[in-house]
Amino acid sequence: MILAGIGWHTLGASCAASFYAPIEKVKKWSWETTWAIAGLFSWILFPIGVSLLLLPHFGAFYASLNPGLVLTVAAFGAMWGVGNVSYGLTMRYLGMSLGIGVAIGVTLVVGTLVPPLVHGQAAALFTTRSGLLTMAGILVALIGIAITSYAGHQKEKQMGVGVQEFNVRLGLLLAILCGIFSSGMSFAIDAATPIANKALHLGVKPLYAALPTYVIIMGGGALVNFAYCFIRLGFKKEISLRRDLSQPRGTLWKNGSLAAAGGIMWYFQFFFYAWGAANIPHRLDYVNWMLHMSIYVLCGGLVGLALGEWKGVGSRPVRLLWAGILVIVVAANLVGLGMAT
Repeated sequence: MILAGIGWHTLGASCAASFYAPIEKVKKWSWETTWAIAGLFSWILFPIGVSLLLLPHFGAFYASLNPGLVLTVAAFGAMWGVGNVSYGLTMRYLGMSLGIGVAIGVTLVVGTLVPPLVHGQAAALFTTRSGLLTMAGILVALIGIAITSYAGHQKEKQMGVGVQEFNVRLGLLLAILCGIFSSGMSFAIDAATPIANKALHLGVKPLYAALPTYVIIMGGGALVNFAYCFIRLGFKKEISLRRDLSQPRGTLWKNGSLAAAGGIMWYFQFFFYAWGAANIPHRLDYVNWMLHMSIYVLCGGLVGLALGEWKGVGSRPVRLLWAGILVIVVAANLVGLGMAT
């Protein structure tokens, strides 16, 4: 059972770390069109499609939910949506290996600190063994972020200012925004517990019970992401949805398939995370966080290097990148141990 959980977590984290690889290969489309097409599959079609398969009466299920509960979950989903679009832009301006390292490092710090602060448990971070381990993990994560950021600056210097779209300062700012707002997903999942319980009551297996909540959570995130993309497509002169969609049919099929593949991979990180968590005993809940974060960062580094993002940069910035990634992996494990104590 535990080995199955580790396997599902590995698959989910690998999907999360690799989702931007097909998106990065889209040509002759604006980033906004690509992101919107990917999101159509990630936030709309797959969450709804999976719930249609799981729920015996799809429409009646959601119609019976308390409107206040739906609004709360959707609002937290919209908060996550801000983090999600920031994450996509982080990949755009930093690349996958550097972007994932910095974004996950910031998310690790913010996502660990925010819940205790919200629940009035901040003192426990400094007065208990669990809290001290957690704070040690945060400190180590900050060191990892600093190392990977420095690697990015070294890459920028060696590649020159003419490299298209690579922008360390803007990417780091977006990574910080991503870390702050992405915590909305954990709040949304927590707030959506009554929805998951209702699905259980209707006979949905525990392995799948959380999946119907994604319709509302990701729906809230979709509103933010689509608004960002279509506002820019409507008002930015240098990009145009009409121009993107007027490409030859072969280009449309290729770009659409690549964007869809990225969106589907993004959805499956949450799908397989739920499966992994369901197979890990409750006494080992901390393993879920450690596995996901560690594999996510490691795979992100591997995929970025495989795509040639650091080609021609030299060995020193790459060594710095891997040092920062490994430090962030250590931080994820320290935070996990703090949660377990």
